[in-house]
Amino acid sequence: MQTTLTCEDAIEFLSKGDLNDKKRYRNMDAACSIELKNTVTLENNIKPTFSKVADGSIITLFDKTPYPENDEDVVCPHFIELKWANGCNFDCAWCYLNGTLRFRPMKKKPYIKEKDKIKSHIRNFLYQNETPSLLNSGELSDSLLFEGTEDALSGFVIDLFKKQNKHKLLVLTKSDNVDGIIESKSQDILISSFSINAFDVSKKWEKRAPSPKKRIKAAKKLYDEGYSVRMRIDPIVPINGWKHKYKEIIDYLFKNLTPEIITLGSLRGLQSTINNSKDKSWVDYLDDKSNWGKKISFEKRLEMYNTIITYLKTEHCFSDVGLCKETIKMWNSIDMNYKDIKCNCIW
Repeated sequence: MQTTLTCEDAIEFLSKGDLNDKKRYRNMDAACSIELKNTVTLENNIKPTFSKVADGSIITLFDKTPYPENDEDVVCPHFIELKWANGCNFDCAWCYLNGTLRFRPMKKKPYIKEKDKIKSHIRNFLYQNETPSLLNSGELSDSLLFEGTEDALSGFVIDLFKKQNKHKLLVLTKSDNVDGIIESKSQDILISSFSINAFDVSKKWEKRAPSPKKRIKAAKKLYDEGYSVRMRIDPIVPINGWKHKYKEIIDYLFKNLTPEIITLGSLRGLQSTINNSKDKSWVDYLDDKSNWGKKISFEKRLEMYNTIITYLKTEHCFSDVGLCKETIKMWNSIDMNYKDIKCNCIW
């Protein structure tokens, strides 16, 4: 594939091309090339989009979900993954890493990739990609997994982002160890996102993760320091008394802070995840099969979303809500426009 000299050259080339056309470019002083490709936006427009740095092993576009056209198609805007580490030690029962990393000899045991390569790919992305972007550092690991060590994200990764002001880093976590983030003074280039759940749900299926109260208190520390804070209530599980239990965690959240966005997601599981889970008790709640694995029944998911969204609006005057990996049918049923999605993983 021919290499062009600049990002502008690549964009101009792709703007005249077809869907899935690709073009690489590399600035004169750059160590790695960057690939752009044409993708389809949720508005059904073809657009030149960042694809990957070099071989894509560190920074790449998550574009596994095709453009949604039918009622049962899942809506998931494409986002950029920063795959600096793999694995997690929180051992949540339904973690998709059980399936994703099933072929690794170490399974979900956390490890960081080659640090020099991580730094090189990040530098090349930050200084060659002209489109302001958000890089998700918590898709294949918890972003704060190595805090307190020499491999901490708050050290070498954030330092690179602080040297520019065009792109931002998304920290996605269940951790309560945010001291390194606070000390990094990276408010201008960092967005934090905490995954929380009802207290009883977390106690049963997120046994090694800090409690939801500890996560919210950690989020409040960042919030009070001027950091952008997003929240994920995901996966919602319809346990006995679920309405009260999810209202309880929402009330506790808003006693401490008002997040920028709340993303809701219901319990779901790919077959590979289910097969490799040690505790499969959560699978009992999954009734429907779909092209994105097993899910809670549509009717129950609709009830859960309507209950929580209505409660957020009426009790906390909050409406900046999005859905994670939900179908067009669901978006339409709760009268929300998926093309105007407020998504955790995009800017």
